[in-house]
Amino acid sequence: MTQALTPSRSTQNVRRHVLDNGIVILVTENPAADIIATRLFLGTGTRWEPPGKSGLSHLLATVLTKGTERLTSLDIAERVESVGARLSADTSADYFLMGLKTVSSDFAEILDLAAQLLRSPSFPEAEIELERRITIQGIRSQREQPFSLAFEGLRRAMYGDHPYAISTYGTEETVSQLTRDDLQQFHQTYFRPDNLIISLAGRITLTEAIAHIDRVFGDWPAPAEPPPEPVLPDVSPDPHKAICPLATQQSVIMLGYLAGSVRHPDYAGLKLMNTYLGNGLSSRLFVELREKRGLAYDVSAFYPTRLDASQFVVYMGTAPQNTAIAIEGLRAEVVRLADVPLSEEELQVSKNKLLGQYALGKQTNTQLAQIYGWYEILGLGIDFDRQFQADVMAVTAAEVQAIAQKNFVEPYLSLVGPEAIVSQF
Repeated sequence: MTQALTPSRSTQNVRRHVLDNGIVILVTENPAADIIATRLFLGTGTRWEPPGKSGLSHLLATVLTKGTERLTSLDIAERVESVGARLSADTSADYFLMGLKTVSSDFAEILDLAAQLLRSPSFPEAEIELERRITIQGIRSQREQPFSLAFEGLRRAMYGDHPYAISTYGTEETVSQLTRDDLQQFHQTYFRPDNLIISLAGRITLTEAIAHIDRVFGDWPAPAEPPPEPVLPDVSPDPHKAICPLATQQSVIMLGYLAGSVRHPDYAGLKLMNTYLGNGLSSRLFVELREKRGLAYDVSAFYPTRLDASQFVVYMGTAPQNTAIAIEGLRAEVVRLADVPLSEEELQVSKNKLLGQYALGKQTNTQLAQIYGWYEILGLGIDFDRQFQADVMAVTAAEVQAIAQKNFVEPYLSLVGPEAIVSQF
């Protein structure tokens, strides 16, 4: 008999406070080590980029740490490295992030630096040009990688004009046309205190965190009008193929299905199915298609957490001559979820695996600061931590089958491989 895990209650250690200017502070006290990890989330990202400006938030992230009104990029690097701290900026589809990690004695100094970077970046033209070239090199590199090409084809097929259709890098065309004015306008629009979540974990109390954050951010006024929401096109199913010939030694196959957002009632069930199908060496796809049939170089599944419609994807890398049978095998394993209910053993093993890995993802201060800040910026709140675990435990085999029947009807197909093979599809 497989023993069931129980949801953890770690959120009882998280405390929340809102400053007068709207900044939300989350603190997870963990005095075991003399480290403070901080994640500063902003409610922006590629989802908020204006039409024709794809890659704007990524370019902003790369140059945000390269200068302020008073500091050069070298000054910034020396301040961080002189105390052995870490500081970085990044973007995603649904949020923008700055990350800090310091020993507690250096926290005030590095937080002050982060505040300067967030509030008054100078966006030096030379740094913009350098990062633009690096980004374009990254885009070109992606076009040489079969997996990246297949995923790009799938995204574009599934999302059309929605920002989710494009990599966070943007496109070579859009990135080459971005200007310093674009960066400044985007920054002025979305970098504001009432759009900021600061999540901390480590040797710090809520009272100490409030004092530090109020000192460097408390005089930052929030504009009278709320930040604008993006105007996004509807995403509706229209399954079709994206075929990309490439001189390569393998075929990369992706089947994609539009699936619910993080707020959808099916979310926990879809995460459970993703674990069952594609998570690890004991997953259904790995065992059936790689171990038993020898079809796959690589095989897995993923279901990203998204504010808007997400995608449930199964994929495989295989020998070109096996392309047709591999597509059939992938499709059969997905359809099986709709046709055959999971056994109680399969269901419980998947729950234990999902919740066990979820718990392991909350072991370090960095992980704790990340997950609670992430839930807060997505509008879910820190209680989503416990709610998600409870939802997973409550999923039944009948619900899994019903969700599969509703979502896994006709897939999008993205295929990359030798022209002689993929042209047949």
